[in-house]
Amino acid sequence: MKIAFLDRDGIINLDNPLYTYTPGDFHLVEGIMETCRYIKEAGYEIVVITNQSGIAKGLYTCADVENLHSYMKDIFAQQGISILEVYYCPHHESVTHYICRKPGSQMVEKALARFRANPRLCFFIGDRQRDVDCAVAAGVKGYLVKTNHRLNSRIQDIIREMK
Repeated sequence: MKIAFLDRDGIINLDNPLYTYTPGDFHLVEGIMETCRYIKEAGYEIVVITNQSGIAKGLYTCADVENLHSYMKDIFAQQGISILEVYYCPHHESVTHYICRKPGSQMVEKALARFRANPRLCFFIGDRQRDVDCAVAAGVKGYLVKTNHRLNSRIQDIIREMK
């Protein structure tokens, strides 16, 4: 199996410095549906990897995040695009250190093991260096892109490079 790992905030939905944890605050990055459709047509499954430090900071709950992820998956499903899984880290280094928090690679490694994916056939797109560092630590190719920008032309280059 080939997996395209996508960061959530800034890649799928517009990054919000005040946190995105309710459906009302969830706004898709322009062109993300087309990008994900292209990913799926190229034979990749989509897995979302996201740090959600607002949980550790007491700003929202795991239930809030899981509700939002269900909402997100439904939006994609309505467009015929399945998201295989969403992994999130609820921790923050101001509270305690956890290896699941990016740049730690535990979330990616869990997905690779669970879905028996070959890391050399997978890639990770993120808008922070910690996303790329997470990918590299898991043996996956990492791509750094601009926050809140269309990925349509970039994804074609990435898929071509992965062949």
